[in-house]
Amino acid sequence: MPDRKPINTQMTAFEWLMILALSIIWGGAFFFVEVALVELPPLSIVLGRVGLAALLLHGLVRFMGYRMPWNWRSWSAFLVMGILNNFIPFSLIVWGQIHLAGGVASIFNATTPFFAVFLAHFLTRDEKMSVNRVVGIMFGLGGVCIIIGPGMISGMNSYLLAQFAIMAAAISYSFAGIYGRRFSDYPPVVTATGQVTTSTLLMAPLAFYVDRTWTLWPLSWSTWGAVFGIAVVCTALAYLIYFRILRTAGATNLMIVTLLIPPSAILLGVLFLGEVLKIQEMAGMGVIALGLLVLDGRMVTFVRRLTARHIG
Repeated sequence: MPDRKPINTQMTAFEWLMILALSIIWGGAFFFVEVALVELPPLSIVLGRVGLAALLLHGLVRFMGYRMPWNWRSWSAFLVMGILNNFIPFSLIVWGQIHLAGGVASIFNATTPFFAVFLAHFLTRDEKMSVNRVVGIMFGLGGVCIIIGPGMISGMNSYLLAQFAIMAAAISYSFAGIYGRRFSDYPPVVTATGQVTTSTLLMAPLAFYVDRTWTLWPLSWSTWGAVFGIAVVCTALAYLIYFRILRTAGATNLMIVTLLIPPSAILLGVLFLGEVLKIQEMAGMGVIALGLLVLDGRMVTFVRRLTARHIG
């Protein structure tokens, strides 16, 4: 394998373009799920997503001249990554969207960096807490509390359970981000292929048993389009862009994506599905976005430079 290039913390125009493209693609995932849920139950949607993506990525691996490893150590690692990054979060998010609009689900999904930073402090040696990270996490939790509102006090219901399901998915994504460090020696397309393959092998028997997937035919063209869209575009293509940004710009720059996903998901839901956000949901999103900016550190650095210039 060729030596990896050092990460450049100052992103190029092309990397910013990839960030924007990835946010639109992942925002579209929430839209596609909304469409697919009209005819398909959650587990069948997840099976279609990872199964089709696995087929496509295996073909891409061969086309690019790579080979999948065939040893127990590699595939056990792919299995853990598949559980944390696909099996658990995909299932929870799709189930949550039965009760939540896609835009709201994407807002809760945007809490992933807060959990990632908190967990990394305890599970890694080189990503410890800092003042801006603590403040950012506090803003993030505040935004979540604003969105949930008095629901937690009034009692548990399906809407509140769906909100917690999306946050549980965000926690799973956070563990996956930390665990995924061990794949630095693998080509990104190989890692992506391995994890969606193991996810498919886990999801297939579960979906067949619970949903009796073979009884759901025939499906409308809109449902087929949604399943193909979420598998091909929002999973296979998205992973290639994701790992490309991660390799050249780093995880900190990649976190910017989480700021941009909700606007994409919300816009698609409003334009095509007639969804409407409540004022408290928009306010909560604003606080979460502020928390992400503080967590990222760029805003803190900008304010410090601006203050230094003013004083000077």
